[in-house]
Amino acid sequence: MNESIIPVTPGLLALLSGFEKGIVPFSQEIFLMDIVVAGTSYCAEIDVIDIQIVPEKVLVMKRETDNKYDKFAIALYCEDIKIGFVPATMNLVCSRLMDAGKVFFCRVVSKNWIDTWLQINANIYMVD
Repeated sequence: MNESIIPVTPGLLALLSGFEKGIVPFSQEIFLMDIVVAGTSYCAEIDVIDIQIVPEKVLVMKRETDNKYDKFAIALYCEDIKIGFVPATMNLVCSRLMDAGKVFFCRVVSKNWIDTWLQINANIYMVD
């Protein structure tokens, strides 16, 4: 019989062995804003990746400091494919915090095809 106070689980072992598999102690998701992903019409693979874009899907956010159109650009990726951007009217604060080392992610809320445009509604979160 295991008489330990805290049950030993794979998650606890990963935590104790160096934060493997994305486990970060004492972290929380802080909801910041909801967005409509900008620029999905420019993604050549949007028809292919569409099946992967489902509610609760996490999109990776990457700063594009060398973007010639927007120095605060934040690209959104699904399965290593750039599907669009955080709208330029909403990216200033997040981009500055990302540049300062804060971690962000985006979670899909819904999607809707409108003719040939894929509208993706998503929420942005900061990990703290």
